[in-house]
Amino acid sequence: MTTVLTLDLGTNGARAGVFDVEKKRIVAKGEAAYPTRHLPPNRAEQDPEDWWRALASVVPQVLADAGHPEIAAITTATFSSTVVVCDQRGTPVAPAILWMDARASAEAEASHSVEHPVLAYAGGSNAVEWLVPKAMWLARHQPEVWNRTEVICEALDFVNFRLTGEWAGSLMNATCKWNYDSRARAFCHDLYEAFGVPELGDKLPQRIVDIGGVIGPLDPEVAAQWGLRGKPLVVQGGIDAHMGTFGADCVDPGAMLFIGGTSNVHLTQVPDDGMPVEGVWGPYPHALTPGLRMIEGGQVSAGSILKWLSQDIFGVEDGALADLLRAAEAIEPEMTGLLALDFWMGNRTPYRDARLRGAFLGLSLSHGRAHIYRAAVTAVALGAANVVFDLERQGVSIDRIVMAGGIMRNPVWLQATIDAIGKPVGIAEDDNLSLYGNAVAAAVGLGLWPDLTTAAAALRAPVRHAQPDPARHAQYRRLLAQYREAVDTLTPILHALSDGPSKEPAA
Repeated sequence: MTTVLTLDLGTNGARAGVFDVEKKRIVAKGEAAYPTRHLPPNRAEQDPEDWWRALASVVPQVLADAGHPEIAAITTATFSSTVVVCDQRGTPVAPAILWMDARASAEAEASHSVEHPVLAYAGGSNAVEWLVPKAMWLARHQPEVWNRTEVICEALDFVNFRLTGEWAGSLMNATCKWNYDSRARAFCHDLYEAFGVPELGDKLPQRIVDIGGVIGPLDPEVAAQWGLRGKPLVVQGGIDAHMGTFGADCVDPGAMLFIGGTSNVHLTQVPDDGMPVEGVWGPYPHALTPGLRMIEGGQVSAGSILKWLSQDIFGVEDGALADLLRAAEAIEPEMTGLLALDFWMGNRTPYRDARLRGAFLGLSLSHGRAHIYRAAVTAVALGAANVVFDLERQGVSIDRIVMAGGIMRNPVWLQATIDAIGKPVGIAEDDNLSLYGNAVAAAVGLGLWPDLTTAAAALRAPVRHAQPDPARHAQYRRLLAQYREAVDTLTPILHALSDGPSKEPAA
């Protein structure tokens, strides 16, 4: 029996699973939470040591639940870009900057003015969520931290260093978030210099390892601390949602993995034929699998909006959420008399605009919580459909969709998204496909399958099938036209609100 340990660091906590390769399933899993510190106006930070403490808590638990099997390999996926600055020994010198942190919006905007061939892999410019703009911000605004930083890396690299003592970046993260040239397999030092951080290339992990490549053996001290049997290899993983692509077997062009959670992610691949695709992150050559280009679309805020509205604004506890969902589901999308925009933390796709903000239009004194919640669900669903709509408009084929993530715990949001997109979908029976995708990478690292595509087909997670409601899809198509028109009309106002009050004195 071959058993692997699969780890996943997300926004709210660390998850661990024990995967039986012969049985092709997770036999035990668990989760341990850690806090996030939100600072005005748009910052989000975590302590990397909290991640390590969470892993030290959850891994022994799942190993015990699985009967303490010998572990042959370990693969990790993490949220990205969540950026760690530390010394060569892996000791953080400042809090980690979370992926959703938008402090580097000016730096991301400045990347639009730089021309470089590798930026074509990123849609022409950098996004506020990525490592490079965050590094630019640190160098500009916290030079004392930047000068003390010996290694700047992803959460993934930090965890893998703690596991092995080796600094190794993932080809996926480097290509998607670091402006790494995946064709030449080289750092773009001239680009970093143009961005004002010429030393960035020397601070990043220098060894870049493909997904499924072996980083090294597990540190025996970690094995002892976690009570882990065997002598596992640590195999390279990548970005959490992207690793789920292997778990869903959505590797080939025409397939899309949709992860609905705190944020939404749309992942698909296209041939490496040079066809331009705009308004997305990518297309990234070889980031997921050799010979194809990966496209990443998504929504910065999705489930986080619904949680904010129900808990923070309405004060609805988890036990009472079902009543709110039933009331919202009873209202047809077009019958709320409301239109909302889902840009609480900016837009990732297709507008690529960190300065967009959320909105409710059409409010009256007759609107209650159910109407407002339904409108928010509709906004998030329309944002998802708008990504698919825009990709298909550009000629990207989307024939098969697999959905996973926290969206499965909210049936109103799930069905609204299916209806808005208007395509049959497979719904993953396990809400965390990253754990499955990590197992695919681990199996390749152990030499059990020749490549990631073959292993993904063999180890994919089971799904159940769901169909859109044609009548509701028609409503969403009409609402999508209004949604897109509202974005065009309101963008200048939303930008002004995002930028804050004018510094000019009143007349």
